[in-house]
Amino acid sequence: MATQTKDYYATLGVKKSASADEIRKAYRKLARKYHPDVNPGDKAAEEKFKDLSTAYDVLSDPKKRKIYDQLGYYSDNIDPAAAEAYARGGGFGAGGFGTAGSGRTQGVPFDFSGFDFSDFAEGAGRKTSFRDIFSNIFSGRGFGFDRDQPQPGSDLEYQVNVPFWQAIRGGVLRLNITRRDTCANCGGRGEIQTQATCPECGGKGQVTQTGGRMKFNVQCPRCGGAGKAGTLCNVCGGEGAVSRTEPLEVRIKPGTRDGQRIRIAGKGNAGTMGAPPGDLYIIVRTGEHPVFRREGDNIHITVPVTPTEAALGAKIEVPTIEGRALLRIPPGTQTGQKLRLREKGVPSAKAEGKRGDQIVEIKIVVPQVQDERSKEILRELARLNPEDPRADLWRQV
Repeated sequence: MATQTKDYYATLGVKKSASADEIRKAYRKLARKYHPDVNPGDKAAEEKFKDLSTAYDVLSDPKKRKIYDQLGYYSDNIDPAAAEAYARGGGFGAGGFGTAGSGRTQGVPFDFSGFDFSDFAEGAGRKTSFRDIFSNIFSGRGFGFDRDQPQPGSDLEYQVNVPFWQAIRGGVLRLNITRRDTCANCGGRGEIQTQATCPECGGKGQVTQTGGRMKFNVQCPRCGGAGKAGTLCNVCGGEGAVSRTEPLEVRIKPGTRDGQRIRIAGKGNAGTMGAPPGDLYIIVRTGEHPVFRREGDNIHITVPVTPTEAALGAKIEVPTIEGRALLRIPPGTQTGQKLRLREKGVPSAKAEGKRGDQIVEIKIVVPQVQDERSKEILRELARLNPEDPRADLWRQV
């Protein structure tokens, strides 16, 4: 009976032609949704997360993905050259799977003595095929055990609030993160090895399995080839990882923007059975300021001016993120007009030596006239300048 292999592409919800970047994005999106930390006690979500990790482990590796595409399944024991030969129709040779002494750490020595190949005849009524047998061997299914595979750790995301000035000038952000870390008691194995002989393999580290009339030796699923029995780790409960909160210092570069992601390699959740940990992503949310408004690397500010300054022109001092700066107001400046102070904005976090500008929006403030002399001057000004500011408005109605 043929082995039923899961469709890794369907597991991640991508097409078989998906690029490496599409596969990575699909995995991260689903991993965040089904991660055990997000779904505590949900066994279905835990199983889904394991399936996602297995699928990503294969499809994210070009060599593993090629073997999977050729055979419809993957195992670390499969020689790429043998898989390619099988895909071309040549079938597997006995030398295609790291035999004892070949230098492969997980070789599968075969014993073909007394084997009758008539069971593998093609056509109607055939009982089984090489593909069926080898699929069972390399998947660890169909022979009484289901061997766990190392799973890479998942990524973590933390959203942090960074004060306005710290995001502009840079600094060190101190925070505490909670992550799944490798269990120190068992070294991530999930069990404590003892000196007692493994009852499954009798200390040999291998057990004999049969498929049809074929006999072969495989690594003992109970002791992992060590030949020694183990007991479940009482610290991590066999998971190989424990939840741990630890302090972390994150360097905030000058000019860090709102929404920027800072990657810290290896600070995600721990992998299982020695697999590498995931990464930590810090998502920055920058604070606001009562006067300055930031857009990218530019600083925006609204500055009030008097009607006289706007009409006649003037030089005024305006605040910037580095102190005061002199701004020239051209004669006839209107409310809402924007003036630019070159390179008075935020230093760029992406391009060293560059910085943004400061955009100054003018707001004309009309004084409250109290005395008759001032009122008379304004009336005289109106007589000397009879232009109707609403003329253009009426022409468009």
